[in-house]
Amino acid sequence: MKATVFEEFGGPEVLHVGDVDEPHAGPGQVRVRVKAAGVNPMDWKIRHGWMQEVMPVELPSVPGLEAAGVVDEVGEGVTDFAVGDEVVGSAVRAYAEHALMTVAVKKPAGLDWNRAVALPVAGETASRVLGALGVEKGETLLVHGAAGAVGAIAVQFAVARGATVIGTASPANHDYVSSLGATPVAYGDGLVERVRAAAPQGVDAVFDTAGKGALPDSIELRGGTTDRVITIADMAAQQLGVAFSGGGSTPEQRRSYLTDALALAAEGALDVRVARTYTLAEAADAHAESEAGHARGKLVIVP
Repeated sequence: MKATVFEEFGGPEVLHVGDVDEPHAGPGQVRVRVKAAGVNPMDWKIRHGWMQEVMPVELPSVPGLEAAGVVDEVGEGVTDFAVGDEVVGSAVRAYAEHALMTVAVKKPAGLDWNRAVALPVAGETASRVLGALGVEKGETLLVHGAAGAVGAIAVQFAVARGATVIGTASPANHDYVSSLGATPVAYGDGLVERVRAAAPQGVDAVFDTAGKGALPDSIELRGGTTDRVITIADMAAQQLGVAFSGGGSTPEQRRSYLTDALALAAEGALDVRVARTYTLAEAADAHAESEAGHARGKLVIVP
């Protein structure tokens, strides 16, 4: 089958389309004919070789951690799904014509493939981190990278909880961030002053989805404490004493988070934006755009 492959670690240019063996569903798995695969920062961090100590991969490797598609093979012990079901969830080697899914739920009929695949990683991450931060009604949350796939979902979940949200984004994305219910501020020099002007009441918690070096400013905005500051993207977290959240949800929690997010999106109660779609052959361009960090919404691979 056709897949996007990399045979060495490096920049986006190492990605290319190749022929790989079709996977087959093992116990507890389903195989899908991929309709859409999500692009996540973890994909290019793995491609660079930066995650080998914690998430080792063997080369050649196929990227992709989430997919939406039609079940065409069911593994031993699977009773919740049948061939022909439309599903979305966590996957392995998803930039391909077929992929194995490890955590899946049925896709709502009214939700298109591209928006559905925007939710497995982003919905779980936003739900998990907001829970860890303990964001409550009446509090003020600062979200770095508010226009990105995870940031946009986190903003909406926090607003739904009754929180006031300040979201950092490039000026070109400020109208989008406002439409999600947050007050937009530009990142970069002078961030502390801009956030204080937007939130004179202070900041109760910080969720960094961008990893663009905003943690020192975040600590200052929290009065010098790292309490209630969490990043999912800045590898300097440990040196600064900031919590780095990279997972930890159980499969049952991930299914619950995803089911809830999909239902909200299908009802129109959750704004899910797809920034751009790419083919398997264009995956290098997708990774380059993701690494640049300015996409408004989700980047999607369509085999």
